[in-house]
Amino acid sequence: MNPLFSIAASPLALLLIGLIPSNWANCHQRSVTRLVVAATWIAFAMSLGSLASLFSSGPVDASIRLTSANSPLELGIYFDGATAVMLILVSFIGLVVARYSVRYLDGEPAQGRFMKWIGFTIGAVLLLIISGNLLQFAGAWMLTSFGLHQLLTHYPDRPVAVLVARKKFVISRIGDLMLLMALALAYSEFGSLNYGEIFSQVATMTANLSPTGIVPFSWRYELLGLFLVLGAMTKSAQFPFQSWLPDTMETPTPVSALMHAGVINAGGFLIIRLHPLVSLSHFALGLLTIVGLVTAIYGVVVMQTQTSIKRSLAYSTIGQMGFMMMQCGIGAFTAALLHIVAHALYKSHAFLNSGSVLSTQPAARYQTVRRPRALDGLLFATAVVITMGLLRFTSWTWNILGIQEPTGLTLWLVLGIALIHLLSTAIKSGKVNVAFTGLVIGLAAIMCYACGYAVIGFVVADTFADTPALRSGWNGFLLAGTAIGFGLVYVLQTLVQYGVHSMAMKRLYVHACNGFYIDVLVQKIVGIFYRDSIRV
Repeated sequence: MNPLFSIAASPLALLLIGLIPSNWANCHQRSVTRLVVAATWIAFAMSLGSLASLFSSGPVDASIRLTSANSPLELGIYFDGATAVMLILVSFIGLVVARYSVRYLDGEPAQGRFMKWIGFTIGAVLLLIISGNLLQFAGAWMLTSFGLHQLLTHYPDRPVAVLVARKKFVISRIGDLMLLMALALAYSEFGSLNYGEIFSQVATMTANLSPTGIVPFSWRYELLGLFLVLGAMTKSAQFPFQSWLPDTMETPTPVSALMHAGVINAGGFLIIRLHPLVSLSHFALGLLTIVGLVTAIYGVVVMQTQTSIKRSLAYSTIGQMGFMMMQCGIGAFTAALLHIVAHALYKSHAFLNSGSVLSTQPAARYQTVRRPRALDGLLFATAVVITMGLLRFTSWTWNILGIQEPTGLTLWLVLGIALIHLLSTAIKSGKVNVAFTGLVIGLAAIMCYACGYAVIGFVVADTFADTPALRSGWNGFLLAGTAIGFGLVYVLQTLVQYGVHSMAMKRLYVHACNGFYIDVLVQKIVGIFYRDSIRV
């Protein structure tokens, strides 16, 4: 047996913790808590060791068949750069969340039950990451939903918590159906569910089409990619499947941190892991780009109107997941993986620290300074000029580090929009120290992004080496649409944040504050499956 099968020991141990009876766990809270924390420590240590083995022995595809040679039933591990990055990320966040939960729920009678389901959910996500075939991936995908459902209903006496869990349950079953349909179609097309065998067939097919590497149009490939994209949309809260995520605030804060920094990334990892299959369908890539843009716009606009810190963070997650899916849609898989890592670390810290935000923010933050519009325009133009200089420095830095993303122009533009927003806000403050701090932060962000991209690109170099090429003209269309879309994101964000004095913006503000009432339609659909009424 391959030594890398030892990687599966920690996820399986965490899953077995979920078999502990809840009553016994509540009666032995201290023992269950120590067990979960110890298991997450071991999982994190094993993930670091797996990264070292990747550099020493390279990617590994190992499996054990459970029945005959022609059966798709097998257990396996597919270990490459993307697996190593996600394994370290999720195990680290799981460790932090488990340790945080020890004191957060200290004294609650159901702490033991909570801890066992935290461990189970972390184990399910880790098993999903290391899965070596589509069937095992689908099983881990469903186990993740099951564990999250138990955590969302930790307080069954709260009507909102039950309603949200029901919405998440219905949306998750849609995602399960899409994934199972993709699984059946992939098996009928490639005769295997093993990642290594499927990717090998796709790479051979692409190599035979040299020098273009463009796969001919096929309805089977288009449907396969479409099913995978729809499944990823449900798990990563993409529009219109996002309504459950902002309402999960009734669950304890550690669940929010784990969900927004770990579970929500499963959809993005599905696309990254199966990018050779998704790239065969250019309709699926286009849909992923459009949906990602719409989700990003929706999340950013609604986030600006929320008065609750945790709900604002939830809509921020929706927008960030939309941005990440857009990056996958235009073929920037390395940038998407970096986005997952950065967002997960930031969002887990933001949720776990959300209780102390108000005490650390000065009251002046909420005061607005009125200036002549001409002066605001001049300050904005100054920010644009400084940003252009920073972007020139960015291009020079990226060239030194060897960053050659084919979609780098779009990422360069998005970075420019972010820097303009940062610098214009800092300059408009009217304080030299704030403006200088904004400039330093902008330079630091560029360097961090470039270095992070270089590190991630080095680790996953083999993962994205054989991605099928886009059809002629399609890449340019996606890039142009993405650039226009994120320009619209910036305009809408600025209008909502600073333009609430006009009547039209006040109306938009009210509609955005209510999430444009999409949740009402989702609740009616969920009500079809649940006859009893829940009043909130």
